[in-house]
Amino acid sequence: MKIWSDSFKDNQAIPPQYAFGLIDPKTHVALSDNRNPHLAWSDVPAGTKSLAVICHDYDVPSRGDDVNQEGKKVPADLPRVDFYHWLLIDLPPTVQSVGDGEFSSSVTPRGKSGPATLHGARQGINDYSPWFAGDKDMSGDYYGYDGPCPPWNDTIPHHYVFTVYALDIDRLAVEDKFTGPDMMAAMEGHILGKASITGIYTLNPELADTI
Repeated sequence: MKIWSDSFKDNQAIPPQYAFGLIDPKTHVALSDNRNPHLAWSDVPAGTKSLAVICHDYDVPSRGDDVNQEGKKVPADLPRVDFYHWLLIDLPPTVQSVGDGEFSSSVTPRGKSGPATLHGARQGINDYSPWFAGDKDMSGDYYGYDGPCPPWNDTIPHHYVFTVYALDIDRLAVEDKFTGPDMMAAMEGHILGKASITGIYTLNPELADTI
């Protein structure tokens, strides 16, 4: 399979309009347009009954002690974990792309609705749901796409991997508020093919010109 995007190039910077947050000189971070990027794919394997899309960031700090703290930096050698930004399943194999802003075009406090979405597909809850759980203004179920917003004091840029999977089943065996690990477990043994593209993003002004 092949995948590409008109929104960014593989292993290059993701433009701010596809992020949850952007650099603000006064407050460090401001809300951005939060549009999902354009993605397109080809060479889907014969026998494909549905498609799935995942976006995850594998550079998320495993501990939050120093995250977004004045006078501190998140060290580069801190162990990192996955953060899921988009879980899209049951997409018909006739769909060959998702449009710029088709599934998300703004930040929605308390999250977007789901799991049902366009093309008869479903979306899971991304990891902003647990991240905002204790925030009275933002807590909720964040279905669908919510873009990059890495710590503004992180010393490494973050990598966002968009992967499309071709599956041999038309409906994935997960329900309602499924998570990234739920989805990965349900796809096991059903993947006929996959393709990935990676974008890079940072909110650290010291790193912005390096990607």
